[in-house]
Amino acid sequence: MYRFLLSRQWVILTLLALVLMPVMVELGFWQYHRHEHRVAQNGLIEDNLRAEPVEVTELTSPGHTVPRSDYWRRTTATGTFDAAHEVVVRRRTSADERIGVLVLTPLVLADGRAVLVNRGWAPAAADQMTYPDVPPAPRGRVTITGRLKADETTGASGIKDLKGLPPRQVMLIDSRQAAKTLGREVLCGYVEQTAPAPAGGSPEQIPEPDHDSIGPHMAYAVQWWLFVAAVPVGWVVLVRRERRDRLAARAAAGAETEAGAAGDGERPQAVAAP
Repeated sequence: MYRFLLSRQWVILTLLALVLMPVMVELGFWQYHRHEHRVAQNGLIEDNLRAEPVEVTELTSPGHTVPRSDYWRRTTATGTFDAAHEVVVRRRTSADERIGVLVLTPLVLADGRAVLVNRGWAPAAADQMTYPDVPPAPRGRVTITGRLKADETTGASGIKDLKGLPPRQVMLIDSRQAAKTLGREVLCGYVEQTAPAPAGGSPEQIPEPDHDSIGPHMAYAVQWWLFVAAVPVGWVVLVRRERRDRLAARAAAGAETEAGAAGDGERPQAVAAP
């Protein structure tokens, strides 16, 4: 009755189902781990944003790698902006998804070292070869507050570090590269300025990162696991349907055979002429 399961078609279908089930289980766990990572990151962001700001030199130094535990940590820095070495970071979006630039200005500290400060977003120039018209940095000694971020890399951001760009334009925020240009020590990472607010609201300061949404990853994980349960159920349904169809076809063939035999028995016999 179930001999059809040994056919080539059904063997392939069964093997495919057996392969898909562990794959979907693994995909479910992958989404679940992404959910856990998102929850942990939200907690880290919230804790670091609530923490009291500390002096930037207590969190980072030249050659230091900012650990993930210090991402978005509130920090302060006091010094003088070096407007002569200000650069813009190309192809960055504003809070409302407009394409423009980030204004990156070194802040020279009292000990002669510098820290890169992302003062915010500004519109790009109409001609990409032209340096955009960005609001000047405040003059004199200033104290800024912001969020500590790590140096950007192509691997982490997906942004290619293009060469041959116009003067004072970069693709990535890289303190080590900035140190070569400035000719002085630069603290690793950079500060995303949040205070004081710029005059006239430009450049637009970067809003807080989203730390409330957990994303759809948990829902995706549950969906994959439901698919795992649906595979054997679907296989059984197909098997029963195939069996029913074969039984119906066999019964129909038997009925046709019986009808043909009955017709042959009722056909009148020819009578030989005398």
